[in-house]
Amino acid sequence: MPQPFASRSVPLRLGAALSAFIASLALAGCASNGNALGYYWQSVRGHVQLMRSAEPLEDWIARTDIPLPLRERLQLAQRARAFAVTELGLPDNPSYRRYADLKRPAAVWNVVAAPPYSLTLHTWCFPVTGCIGYRGYFDEADAKAEAGRLTQEGLEVEVYGVPAYSTLGYMNWAGGDPLLSTFIGWPEGEFVRLLFHELAHQVVYAKGDTLFNESFATAVERLGSARWLAQQATPQASTAFVASEARRREFRALTQATRERLARIYAQEGMPEREAQKAAAMQSFRADYAALRERWQATPAQTAGYDRWVSSANNASFAAQAAYNEFVPAFEAIFEREGRDWHRFYDAVRVLSEQPQAQRHEALRQLLPNQETPGA
Repeated sequence: MPQPFASRSVPLRLGAALSAFIASLALAGCASNGNALGYYWQSVRGHVQLMRSAEPLEDWIARTDIPLPLRERLQLAQRARAFAVTELGLPDNPSYRRYADLKRPAAVWNVVAAPPYSLTLHTWCFPVTGCIGYRGYFDEADAKAEAGRLTQEGLEVEVYGVPAYSTLGYMNWAGGDPLLSTFIGWPEGEFVRLLFHELAHQVVYAKGDTLFNESFATAVERLGSARWLAQQATPQASTAFVASEARRREFRALTQATRERLARIYAQEGMPEREAQKAAAMQSFRADYAALRERWQATPAQTAGYDRWVSSANNASFAAQAAYNEFVPAFEAIFEREGRDWHRFYDAVRVLSEQPQAQRHEALRQLLPNQETPGA
């Protein structure tokens, strides 16, 4: 089932995995670090294996030995891919025109970490993608080993499976990013939003700025999926998505309130009661979620992703979740400002991406709701 947040994706931007691996060999710091070399090697090996397992959608659809629901979903994927180009201005390239059955629950496993009294993610730096707040592994055991190492350093750590990742268009020469069995069976609304999200990463990507990149792609997925549901989806799919979105909004509001409470607690440096206050905040969060879950009256399958997230939530979880949502309203405001024209919207975001990170973040903050105009 889908994860409770906007993008379930993007480990290390394996999007330039081969390029990154080659580049790393030329960097003294990486060349002298066996762990870094091994990490790049598992990235390359895992990505190559994934690409080799992908076949064109037409070939899959023509097969007589696949279940009818899979064939229908692959046909839906073809329509959604065409819609992404004609209606959303997303790239018309080889990505998501092939399908791979991975025979595992996740495409990769991400590791995120944060200090005990901070909601700032620990970062890793790579030659192609810049510094990012997660590290992706194709083997869950490798991800857990990295998590163990970070835990020994005193960090709070989360390991979670992600169903897809973007190669930022770097691998279109080799067939592009494929559709994967890890998300092909999701409900229609969730499926198309993930497809639009991943394609958005091929439009604009600011090196080393996870918050900018994920918020932008999340805005595209929200706007794009709303248009798809209005124009293409069945009434049943639209109804299911509306209910799912309602749960998502309520959960997002709960986690945002908890993040703000934790941030206030962590700002009290040197206060001996911080640990007790932190524990109380987390206890309240889980109690509030239990009440929310009861009110939803949803099926176990519909709440499974939320349940897993809440059960292991820590600073790393909250910090990673924030990266997908914080600037989304600002990007939506840009979309409206540009007359809801997708190409003008993308051009405006590209201009932002070329600015220094601090400058573009401040520009986005000025577009968030309830921001006071300087001098007003």
